[in-house]
Amino acid sequence: MKHEISRRKFLGAIALTGATLPAALPRLWAADSPVPTAADAIPVIDAHIHLYDPSRPQGVPWPPQDNEKLYQPSLPSRYRPIAQPLGIVGAIEIECSNWLEDNQWVLDVSAKDDIMVGTVGHLEPGTPEFRPSLDRFRKNRLFCGIRYGLGRQSGKELDRPEFVSDLKALADADLVLDTANPSVALLADVVRVSELIPNLRIVIDHLPQLVPPTEPAARASYAASLKALRDRPQVYVKVSEVLRRVNGQIPTDLDFYRPRLDDILEVFGIDRVLYGSDWPNSDQWLPVPVAFKLVQDYFQGKGREAAEKYFWRNSVKCYKWVKRTSQQPQS
Repeated sequence: MKHEISRRKFLGAIALTGATLPAALPRLWAADSPVPTAADAIPVIDAHIHLYDPSRPQGVPWPPQDNEKLYQPSLPSRYRPIAQPLGIVGAIEIECSNWLEDNQWVLDVSAKDDIMVGTVGHLEPGTPEFRPSLDRFRKNRLFCGIRYGLGRQSGKELDRPEFVSDLKALADADLVLDTANPSVALLADVVRVSELIPNLRIVIDHLPQLVPPTEPAARASYAASLKALRDRPQVYVKVSEVLRRVNGQIPTDLDFYRPRLDDILEVFGIDRVLYGSDWPNSDQWLPVPVAFKLVQDYFQGKGREAAEKYFWRNSVKCYKWVKRTSQQPQS
């Protein structure tokens, strides 16, 4: 039996998002979809959500105040009713603030809700503050690593010994480097980092959003990076932000996305792909259950073992997140 949630629970989750689905959505979710039994259900670890609270006295650096969809408190209490009907039993927060003390704020918020199994903070390698901050935050077991936007400086930071040394310290601490939004330059930098620090686990976020370039030089760089990354088991990729806008519309047919998903899986293999909802940023496309259903159908179509690796097993190896409830699997 395929792992699907009931239509009643799905519609309840949608109501909680405050969003309206397009008319095409009922075709995605049949009225007679069976409720999974305990034996059929695959638990899910969401490896990419964001936590912030614009109502704090100090506000937030992101999202901007004029973004009506995003500029509202995004906390575990709001996420949980969306996640649980989908079988999501744990989540990893990914930084969306460059304020140092927001690393502590997220850790404090996460500690109060056991659906949170880890956080990936914001620290800048190559700065005097990096090492003491890393030593401070790594003492908390929920701190899984940092996110840094490789590709922004055309690889210049990788020519700085202090930058590379700090990434080596991150690897020696058994922590992860998430790499922010994908680009051709970012992929090239991931290749360089993985060569310089082969024991550093690296996560490429949202790769489905990167459209393969057509300009010859960019295309050659893109192809060379993927060829190099094919055989680097320490580099993972999030099959997240799958949805795309085409002529102002967002397709909800899996066949539209299948070729891109096939390309990613062909390069990285089933042992290095991770699920992430990108909530609440994903609300700028469609509510979480829509994209979830697409990737659920895609990976379950490859068999239960493949689906388990994508939805939770690979995240254990990559993030070494903290098991906080009996529903959160780690073996």
